[in-house]
Amino acid sequence: MSEPLLEVQHLKQYFPVKTGAFRKGFVRAVDDVSFSIERGETFGLVGESGCGKTTTGRTILRLYEPTAGKIIYGGADVTGVDFKPYRKKMQIVFQDPYASLDSRMTVGDIVGEAIDIHGLASSKAERKDKILSLLERVGLNSEHANRYPHEFSGGQRQRIGIARALAVDPEFIVCDEPISALDVSIQAQVINMFEDLQKEMGLTYLFIAHDLAVVKHISNRIGVMYLGRLVEVAESETLYVNPLHPYTRSLLSAIPIPDPEESRRKKRIVLQGDVPSPLNPPSGCRFRTRCPYAKPECAQNVPELSEYEPGHFVACHRIGQI
Repeated sequence: MSEPLLEVQHLKQYFPVKTGAFRKGFVRAVDDVSFSIERGETFGLVGESGCGKTTTGRTILRLYEPTAGKIIYGGADVTGVDFKPYRKKMQIVFQDPYASLDSRMTVGDIVGEAIDIHGLASSKAERKDKILSLLERVGLNSEHANRYPHEFSGGQRQRIGIARALAVDPEFIVCDEPISALDVSIQAQVINMFEDLQKEMGLTYLFIAHDLAVVKHISNRIGVMYLGRLVEVAESETLYVNPLHPYTRSLLSAIPIPDPEESRRKKRIVLQGDVPSPLNPPSGCRFRTRCPYAKPECAQNVPELSEYEPGHFVACHRIGQI
């Protein structure tokens, strides 16, 4: 196999919080996460709200400095180095197209800001041509360059955010739930655009989402997160046909099926209890407090993410028994 474009090794992201007048604790948002992404691949990251998906993506891009672990990009450790040269190679499309665009800037200036910062245009004419070309690539036109974000719909704003990410001609993009704030009718258009851009530009994606049907459609491999940890990683089709972790099975059982007959036959796996606090996670396996198969050993040891079948990794003490 070729060297992965991105490799994350034992990544941790702890946020300090006050737990009392003189006591301080840590929210363990990401706790010992490791995975790799091949060049040209789309790696999906799924899980419940608050499981650490977005924090993982932002930490990889050093929007948050990692508490521990390594981020290796193109074979180089980029964890503690000056990150500006890598900003041209690694970009992000944010979840909220309303909050991620500066309302006081025109669309042309929003898209052109990165071109200015990295000195990618030698003249004003070249800068303008680049901006108009980027807008056209995401389905907007030259007239939109002089307008402000509030004049656009949600889908159009997200297209502006995508154009901004493409402005530096990146290799790798973190897509942080890029369609969750959009109308259903617009979601398919944006997903198709991501796929077209990947073919045209050879892009690599970390696609973060909680809609499992969308992730299956766009991803080559999928990682499932629960409370700051990866519990399963597999090829997209394999994960849907043969989920091994009880949490993954529960998530997949929640996907709606359009056929009413098949939907009635399908067994829904409902988890008991609430997600524990990342401030004080359970000992051992973090899923054990909601797992119907938990045994005493699950409370004592943290399960390692290990390869159960070729290319299929799972973190569960009871794998093979359930």
